[in-house]
Amino acid sequence: MPVDYIPRTRELYGDFTPYRWVENDTVPFTPLTKPIASCKLALITSGGVMYRDQPRFHREDASYRRIPKNARRNELNVWHFGYPTADAQEDPNCVFPLERMRELEAERVIGELVDPAFSFMGGVYSARKVRDELAPKIIDELKRAHADAFLLVPA
Repeated sequence: MPVDYIPRTRELYGDFTPYRWVENDTVPFTPLTKPIASCKLALITSGGVMYRDQPRFHREDASYRRIPKNARRNELNVWHFGYPTADAQEDPNCVFPLERMRELEAERVIGELVDPAFSFMGGVYSARKVRDELAPKIIDELKRAHADAFLLVPA
């Protein structure tokens, strides 16, 4: 089910100063130096996916959750304020394609899937928090995992 994000945001934040949308003038591009079939790839979602009894996300929450790459569908939950989550709860692969990524790893389409995958609740707090708090922490994790690339699946 498509979500009309701007009216939804206005509905959620109608009592606050209007949101100033982020404008990114440039996007850094770093080409892969080897084939994707040789790359260590990380999975990241902004869909608010949690593993087992991890705590729910809350408003202004710039934290993230580590999801083991062998997590089963029935061990995942979804908690997000920015979109209707019923479909994602029924099949998390629509915002967190972990099963598909494991299939790609098994078929050797990608070299290796980073363990763990990462999830956060995007779109309900400031871009500054993402840039200054959330992104540096995930980047550190990706560096420690020696990830060559990541797939960011927005909710």
